[in-house]
Amino acid sequence: MLADPNFDRTIVLMIEDSEEGSAGLVLNRPSELAVTEALPDFGERVAAPAVVFVGGPVSQNTAIGLARSADTEGAEGWQQVMGDVGTFNMAAAEVGPPEGITDLRVFAGYAGWGPGQLEGEISAGAWLVVDADVGDVLSSDPLDLWRSVLKRQRGTASWLANYPADLNAN
Repeated sequence: MLADPNFDRTIVLMIEDSEEGSAGLVLNRPSELAVTEALPDFGERVAAPAVVFVGGPVSQNTAIGLARSADTEGAEGWQQVMGDVGTFNMAAAEVGPPEGITDLRVFAGYAGWGPGQLEGEISAGAWLVVDADVGDVLSSDPLDLWRSVLKRQRGTASWLANYPADLNAN
């Protein structure tokens, strides 16, 4: 319905929703760029696959991290999103993530909406809104994430899991 290739078959984790707008990260768009090529000091604690993900079309020169923290009260630069997973301020870490940060995933850019924009798109039926599962956030199989998230939904939403990606494909 959006006709925007940036969001075709995407799973977006919402990380902020306020009167000023909304922001999220596309969880299932891995790039081919290894995290160690872009950020050599971050390699040890990166979640597999260890590549930079395309987080969305906004500010793609900005790195946003998602990571687990052993201390949900917050490691330095970490802010809880759900469970033990939160955003990590990549700019604050000059020589890699601090102690307690594990399973780091790096995103280039994010998905963003102005005030009321996302609500309008949801009302128009452009998005399926489902409960987040902490296991999806750092999935080791991001290319199958869209299908697996839809497959576990109830009702007709689960049918979309088997919908062909390209109806014109042979």
